[in-house]
Amino acid sequence: MQKNRLEAFSDGVLAIVITIMVLELKVPHGSDLHALTPLIPVFLSYILSFLYIGIYWNNHHHLLHATHHINGRVLWANLHLLFWLSLLPFSTGWMGENHFNALPTAVYGVNLAACAVAYWMLVHSITCAAEENNTLRFAIGRDYKGIFSVIGYCLAVPLAFYYEWLAQLIYLAIALLWVIPDSRIEKNMAKNPV
Repeated sequence: MQKNRLEAFSDGVLAIVITIMVLELKVPHGSDLHALTPLIPVFLSYILSFLYIGIYWNNHHHLLHATHHINGRVLWANLHLLFWLSLLPFSTGWMGENHFNALPTAVYGVNLAACAVAYWMLVHSITCAAEENNTLRFAIGRDYKGIFSVIGYCLAVPLAFYYEWLAQLIYLAIALLWVIPDSRIEKNMAKNPV
């Protein structure tokens, strides 16, 4: 199967997710700075989620660029990832509208954890799809960064019920960890171009 359609479809879904998130930013009813104050949590949650969508889009691009062969399992794993990413506008909006309260912050963390697990499943399904993807399997290695991320989300979810700010800090720290595209894939692609 060709990977171009998979990448184009995924790009389209992620563009729609970003569009939905930005539409949640409502125009304030007023023209002074005080009218913007209630929007600060909504805007901050939007920035964090936009960063996460950008990270997934960037790493998804690198992953598919390094992929030689896909199959039906890969297609379903990709849809699984897109499902969880498509829920980010909901969890982002709920968290921002409720000023980072405990339950919305925890649900946001569950959403992020589900996205991370779904991405791992996509990587696993790609590396198992064909022998031609062995180079990618070698580049990914043990994926300590991915494992650390899931553990971080799982710690932040219950922590959100006691210290919302600490859960938010964990979400931000994990995002910053992933801002730079996965260097393992980039280094491997430099050695073994597709």
